[in-house]
Amino acid sequence: MLSYDIVDVFTDRPFAGNPLAVVRGATDLTTSQLQALASEFNLSETAFPTTSTDQDRADGFSYRVRIFTPASEIPFAGHPSIGTAWVLRHHDLIRAGSVTQHCQAGAVTLSVPPEAADPIELEAAPRGVSHPIAAGPVLRAVGLSEHDAQGMVRVSGCGLDFVFLRVAPSALQRAVPAVSPLAAIVPAPGADPIGGVSVYAVESADQPPLRIRARVFCPDVGVLEDPATGAAALGLGPVLVADGALPGSGGSYVIGQGVEMGRPSVLHCRVEAADMVATRCFVAGRVTPVAAGRIRIPPEV
Repeated sequence: MLSYDIVDVFTDRPFAGNPLAVVRGATDLTTSQLQALASEFNLSETAFPTTSTDQDRADGFSYRVRIFTPASEIPFAGHPSIGTAWVLRHHDLIRAGSVTQHCQAGAVTLSVPPEAADPIELEAAPRGVSHPIAAGPVLRAVGLSEHDAQGMVRVSGCGLDFVFLRVAPSALQRAVPAVSPLAAIVPAPGADPIGGVSVYAVESADQPPLRIRARVFCPDVGVLEDPATGAAALGLGPVLVADGALPGSGGSYVIGQGVEMGRPSVLHCRVEAADMVATRCFVAGRVTPVAAGRIRIPPEV
């Protein structure tokens, strides 16, 4: 039997935010066994951390983690990274302070506070922003028209790319999960796969932080709609800088997500930039525990 925790990420209350299963003790399981566990939980993501080895510590890693959706493994995701750090700290497997997580996309840094109720901040390096691309196919994929678009469509990410589509605030309610594979509509511009499409609207730009509402659809990885997407929140920062919604030196923004799903989430973000090019991206959120238990080890396929 394996031990697991279920936590809600990017919220300060249970049954909101984005639920995450964190399974401990799965180091020796095969990929097919890990995928079977993720499919059994059937949450947007399930994380499988391992505590650091001597070699990991020599390489500067606090722990490693593999992240799965119900359909496939993904190289990086924000809410599993933040939730995993919270669970490991809760079980005294890591200390408060700066920790380095290793996932398929590489190393990311998290700032873990001493108090469990305080937000954990994830820091990642941007991998670049695409040139503006045609909005029409993306709009049609999420059930919207060209009249709903505001601004340009770009692809951006910090280990997992997202398509970013800015729309009028009134269009968010009418958006639907993409019905076509996003990889066929917008080929990945770099080495990172496309995790989904972020349909977002700027609600308030009068004073910092910039206020954003977003919906994120990830049908290609088995998640029709995600209530809180840390990787997309990170990738949005470089887009906001490139499009002039944030200053060329960067700035802060707050994303409200998951409202249409009945799971409201709050993601506190900031981006550092120079000459309108992002250099570091940050997303922070609170974590709330909701369940813990034991689960059988699935048979090897």
